Amino acid sequence: MRILIAAAGSRGDVAPYTGLGAALRHAGHDVTLATTDAFAPLARDAGLAFRSLPADPRGRGAVTDKRELMRSAAAFIAELGQGFADAMTEGTDLLLLSTTMAPLGWHLAEATGTPTLGAYLQPTAPTGDFPPVVTGSRSLGRTANRLAGRFALHMTDRLYAQAAARLRHRLQLPPLSAARTRRRQERADWPVLHGFSTVLVPRPSDWRPGLKVVGNWWPHHEATERLPARVEDFLDAGPRPVLIGFGSMAGGHGERLSDLAVRALRRAGLRGILQTGSAGLAADGDDLLTVGDLPHALLFPRLAAVVHHAGAGTTAAALRAGAPAVPVPVTADQPFWAERLAALGAATEPIPFGSLTAERLADALDRVVGRQTYARAAATAARHMATEDGAGDVLKTVERLTGS
Repeated sequence: MRILIAAAGSRGDVAPYTGLGAALRHAGHDVTLATTDAFAPLARDAGLAFRSLPADPRGRGAVTDKRELMRSAAAFIAELGQGFADAMTEGTDLLLLSTTMAPLGWHLAEATGTPTLGAYLQPTAPTGDFPPVVTGSRSLGRTANRLAGRFALHMTDRLYAQAAARLRHRLQLPPLSAARTRRRQERADWPVLHGFSTVLVPRPSDWRPGLKVVGNWWPHHEATERLPARVEDFLDAGPRPVLIGFGSMAGGHGERLSDLAVRALRRAGLRGILQTGSAGLAADGDDLLTVGDLPHALLFPRLAAVVHHAGAGTTAAALRAGAPAVPVPVTADQPFWAERLAALGAATEPIPFGSLTAERLADALDRVVGRQTYARAAATAARHMATEDGAGDVLKTVERLTGS
């Protein structure tokens, strides 16, 4: 089968689909990843064909004001809508749609008659079990959680309304609002597989049929890949270090965060690895190492703890490695994942990014490294995650849907 996976956003919104795509390719399918140009190397390294979505997500990770975030997201979605229409060519047998791309992909599927399958990294369907992930709030009670979930979908539909209308006009489809399109998918029990672990989010019992939680899709890396020699040397030179990194978040805060991180590590008496990321973290010293992008699967099992922004991918990677965490959520769904980690006992209580100080970070590091309860909870979660086969479940669903 010719499968097109469409995903866009930050690295954490795209990288998991490289592992999923590689698994589908190994099963004999012809797999293409449609995403923004910055992630073309990730697709090609995984052996996937690449199609460009000419939109620019750079700098959006630095936005923390909610109104500005909504404006930025709407502009990005408008670019994606036109780019996706160009990337969708004849000969696609199945569309796998990420959370970001689904509200656009539905219209393309209608125009071309292509079957679709949701492949989400976040739980978006309303439920009484928890509030919508974008609010970052604690539970409001079952009824209020469901109402808040519906409102969150309404806001999402507003974000996509203009882009969807333009796309339908271009595809010569009759007008249909984003909200009505979503309701049509829900009534049809459109299948959505969620690529996160049930240890973090068990499947809500009040979800409609067709929604499954299957376990994580892990970013692709070659089985022969190794950490750079200088990283191995640092890891071997002393006690397990702590990694501090914020991924594609916190752009423009590098100098402040670097200074803060070093002071916190020194105060806690710990060795540290600073991951540059979009913030540009960097530090020098015998007990410090600065690194760029490295495979989490290789590095995280070697760490005492991870300080991270609680993006879905980094959250899962730390748990998979049995590494306890200090979550410092910045925006979007990160407070949700941070709370989930803390509720498991595998992380300290989240420190909101705007409240981060060297003193608070040092105190959290003292707890997460000094008390074995955090490491034990992370190890228990890791054992559960090892029983899940997210990519395998997608493959089974694909074959069931298509009869292949």
